[in-house]
Amino acid sequence: MTDPLPFRPLTAGSQPPYDVPGYRSTQRRFPRQPLHPIPHTITETTGPQFSERMFPASVDLTCNKTGQPAIGERIIVAGRITDEDGRSVPHTMVEIWQANATGRYDHPGDQHDAPLDPNFHGAGRVFTDADGFYRFLTIRPGAYPWPNHRNAWRPNHIHFSFFGPAFATRLVTQMYFPGDPLLSLDPIFNGVPDAAARDRLVAAFDLDLTEPDYALGYRFDVVLRGRAATPMED
Repeated sequence: MTDPLPFRPLTAGSQPPYDVPGYRSTQRRFPRQPLHPIPHTITETTGPQFSERMFPASVDLTCNKTGQPAIGERIIVAGRITDEDGRSVPHTMVEIWQANATGRYDHPGDQHDAPLDPNFHGAGRVFTDADGFYRFLTIRPGAYPWPNHRNAWRPNHIHFSFFGPAFATRLVTQMYFPGDPLLSLDPIFNGVPDAAARDRLVAAFDLDLTEPDYALGYRFDVVLRGRAATPMED
């Protein structure tokens, strides 16, 4: 029997702390006492089982039951999910949710004064293939104001969720777009102290993913753990 591969701990500063001074809501909710680990039982580590039979894929966010196209710039978002050793994470459920092209979520809690698109609901789901690859067709989300500070705007972004074998293993992050001038002003993005780790949250424009006369392509690869892990929300 070969020795197991050593665990590679996260690099200091590569994940956001519980309290980010510029991000106001963390000041009200971050833990002020030492954390107490809760051991997982077999219930938390093995269920529920996620499969495409039980959770149907929804890879095209630009069309829904109305049959009418969503408004906005079509984009393809694709990438590969790997562990710290570059091994693919196959058949794992990936979900995304996002604002529409005007910067508004299709959710009752979003009362931003921007139009909703009846043909865009902003949520999708896919399972990675045997080599860990995923792909979505969606609309480039718009920026939107938020009440964190005076004249605060969130950069264009897409929320990602990776479920793994059980709900307790779920990880959540955000994908940003290259060249966005709001990135340098956003306390959530800049809540990750390490600049190299922050860069892992920014998708790369990919001409090979781009489809002529149809949609631009962006590649967003994700590393789930280890020293090169993608920053995740805690």
